[in-house]
Amino acid sequence: MLKKILFVIVLSLLPILISFAQENQIIGKTEITKWQYGKRTAISITYDDNTINQFRVAMPIMDKLGFPGTFYVITGSVPNSKYRAKFIGRPVNQIIAETARIPTNKSNFFERVSAVRFLGYADTYNYHRLAGSQFEKGNIQKAYNLIDDVYRRVRKGEFKPSNDSIEARKALYDVRHSYQGVDVVTWDQLKKYQANGHEFGSHTISHPYMVGLDSVNLMYELQKSKAELRKHLGSQATFSAECPFGIENDRVLNYALDIYPALRNKMSEPYIYEINRGSNNNPTHSEKEYVQWHRGALSNTPMKIMKSWVDTALKKDNIWLVLVFHGVDGIGWEPLTKEELLEYFIYIKNKEENIWVSTFKDVTKYIRERENAKIEASKLESDITINLTHSLKDDRYTLPLTLKTYVPNQWGTVTIRQGNKKQKISTQTDDKGSYIIYQAYPNSETVNLTKS
Repeated sequence: MLKKILFVIVLSLLPILISFAQENQIIGKTEITKWQYGKRTAISITYDDNTINQFRVAMPIMDKLGFPGTFYVITGSVPNSKYRAKFIGRPVNQIIAETARIPTNKSNFFERVSAVRFLGYADTYNYHRLAGSQFEKGNIQKAYNLIDDVYRRVRKGEFKPSNDSIEARKALYDVRHSYQGVDVVTWDQLKKYQANGHEFGSHTISHPYMVGLDSVNLMYELQKSKAELRKHLGSQATFSAECPFGIENDRVLNYALDIYPALRNKMSEPYIYEINRGSNNNPTHSEKEYVQWHRGALSNTPMKIMKSWVDTALKKDNIWLVLVFHGVDGIGWEPLTKEELLEYFIYIKNKEENIWVSTFKDVTKYIRERENAKIEASKLESDITINLTHSLKDDRYTLPLTLKTYVPNQWGTVTIRQGNKKQKISTQTDDKGSYIIYQAYPNSETVNLTKS
């Protein structure tokens, strides 16, 4: 009879014992959330070409909503910049004369395309862009023919003479769809905007079609724009870049990745699936850890489509939506109106509970830190300690990561200490138990969790 009673007691206590064992096993378990603050998706709002209404129309809207943006600057278009568009190489008269004897081929194509913007004649820039575009598409002979044609026309005197600096400025205005008398943003203004949390990066010196540049002129555009940004905005403006025209040419991007840690054009990490602006691939179909999904809104893009990008990014937890804008309120390529931007950004704001809106730089840093991180957790009777490290050697990777740690069910409020930083967090629950979501700095002091 006694054995039967004991059996009944043990049987009735079994769920409690199992629950206690499960809770004890999960306590201290820590993971890094996929996105900062435990959000479901990340969105980066980026702009190209630094046209003036990006700053006097779009930026105030973003500031009011608390959205940081990323702006890729054509450094040669900013007043008082040291480095301007130029050709580095042989005298162009030698190149022009040589084209009469030697057709364009793989050994001279890049030099001729680099020089064609600086021959001292009007409108030869267009051939630079057209030939580079055809080369990128794989139409190699067509690219060669275009260059043969422009140099033939130069030799025959079919172009009007023009000062190279005038042609460089005119080409830049064509790209920006701006005009000579329009207001331009200054370095002092950019420094102020950077202090407010916005990111600035390189869009080269003069916005060339870089696929057609030889290595010397390619490096000039990349390195000197970086030097200009560092001089005026500091090293924090030298983290990311965007090679103009959204090119995806491996030769160019490999040069650029030697100079900038991150490119909007290309992410080389194996754990990221990249979908660029021209692709119709569905981001929800990829099972990679992260999907970087670029979408570019043009003047005729319906608002319904733009909003659908946000909704799609929220369908899975691995999508990073990178929005690309150019013109704003009539100035710049394919401009959107102030009203369109306001409506769109408010739509994102209303879903902010699940969206981390951050700069291209910070989302890149978060992903890389997370993928290279290591967590060591230990639990005692009264506290839990977390040691968070990552293996990245670059000292710019100091962004805090968001941790999720399971704590005892009776800990209603938890005190978190890391160095001299202290915060209190209320617990939440899921089907595994009680947990907290909090920020911690990698490669810093040990994190200590105690019941408040």
